[in-house]
Amino acid sequence: MVVVIDPHSGVPVFRQLRDQIRFQIVSGMLKPGDELPSTRALSAELGLNPMTISKAYSYLEMDGLVEKRPGLCLVVNELADDDIDTRRVMQFRHSAKPVAAIARQLGLSRQKALEIFAETLDGTDGAGAASASEEVG
Repeated sequence: MVVVIDPHSGVPVFRQLRDQIRFQIVSGMLKPGDELPSTRALSAELGLNPMTISKAYSYLEMDGLVEKRPGLCLVVNELADDDIDTRRVMQFRHSAKPVAAIARQLGLSRQKALEIFAETLDGTDGAGAASASEEVG
């Protein structure tokens, strides 16, 4: 499990941790039955207070994504297919909000923003990306 914490992001560390683990579960990077590192082990690895890890894990447990087993590590729960689909859509909506805000701030039309998104999604935006970054810099 790879987790990157940015202490300067303005987002509470427990939330960064929770969101990244949630993403890894919903995307399938973490599979049902996979064990999460113990609170103590992840705390030492990331240099964080164990209570921060515990708080993130508690939220994941409340969301039904992981299951606490007495004396053992948390384990990723099996989710129903429709639940996974719903969570993926929610995750994508959450991730798309900052991009939509940037498009509005730049004054891009809806049509242009959708065109750029479609090109990016299709992987056909490579040629235009270099020239656009040259114009900015």
